Amino acid sequence: MNKLFVDQTIEINSSASKVWEVLTVSEYNNHWATEFSSGGPQFHLDSTWELGSPVLWKGEDGTVIVEGNVTALEQNKILRFTVFDVRSEEKALVTEEDGITFHLSENNGKTTLHILQGDFSVMPEGKKYRDLSAEIWDKVLPSIKKMAEATY
Repeated sequence: MNKLFVDQTIEINSSASKVWEVLTVSEYNNHWATEFSSGGPQFHLDSTWELGSPVLWKGEDGTVIVEGNVTALEQNKILRFTVFDVRSEEKALVTEEDGITFHLSENNGKTTLHILQGDFSVMPEGKKYRDLSAEIWDKVLPSIKKMAEATY
């Protein structure tokens, strides 16, 4: 079976360090992470963003909805973490390459942010979930861009 990934890129008029901040600092990532709630309960990200550390998507009441671990980390360049919906009855086989990967590359004060999410082929109805996730990233990436380009 072919692997299924969300694979998107956006150019941001800001430094890689500022984009990294928007990805990892709660003040910022809790704004873009809410897009993943898809009209359901709001949640936020909770992590120290260190290699091997947990990444928890928590509801307003502190309940963990999605969990994972940081599997790759190079500050201002790459951040990868696994994601597993704890509400799912089946635990899919997840490799350390699966989950969400952010690649950042800076050139002349602009940063290209490339996201890769998947592999959805291991899930029942994987194509459907990949397509739904792609629609969410269509909202998340411009939100990340806007925050990284804003002057704080």
